[in-house]
Amino acid sequence: MSTIQLKKVTLADLATLRQISIETFTDTFGAQNTPENLRAYLDEAYQPAKLQQELSEPAAQFYFAYVDGHLAGYLKLNHDAAQTETMGNTALEVERIYVRTTFKRHGLGSRMIAQAEQVAQQLGKQKIWLGVWEKNFAAQHFYTKLGFVRTGQHDFMMGDDRQTDFILTKQL
Repeated sequence: MSTIQLKKVTLADLATLRQISIETFTDTFGAQNTPENLRAYLDEAYQPAKLQQELSEPAAQFYFAYVDGHLAGYLKLNHDAAQTETMGNTALEVERIYVRTTFKRHGLGSRMIAQAEQVAQQLGKQKIWLGVWEKNFAAQHFYTKLGFVRTGQHDFMMGDDRQTDFILTKQL
């Protein structure tokens, strides 16, 4: 049985956060997007100054996920004004939940969603929500199994390619 641990990410972890962000995003979405659009997105989303700003945001929290002491993925949560959509002060957003390929199917996704629920409850939130790409069927199935339901959609820009993310919400 693997041991899963979550550890809060700090500014001192910026380089590691950037590296795992680029790696996991590329592994997850690289094959379905052009190299140009992928590069444009990665350059924008994970530039050090932007990650530093996100890590410094009091209404955002990052967690590294470890399996048996090995960095396996990460989670980013937002609440209140840090949310990427206006969902009100009763909601907590799961903005990023990424797992390295070799650590998939170890229970990390479920553990990270449990962490999101725990943080939401500590903050007095009534629901958690996230955006999932309309073509990421495995993730949609996973979230549905955990009690999320589709409540909307929004655009997601991958370089110059406008894509659709479904908004999934879970009441607590």
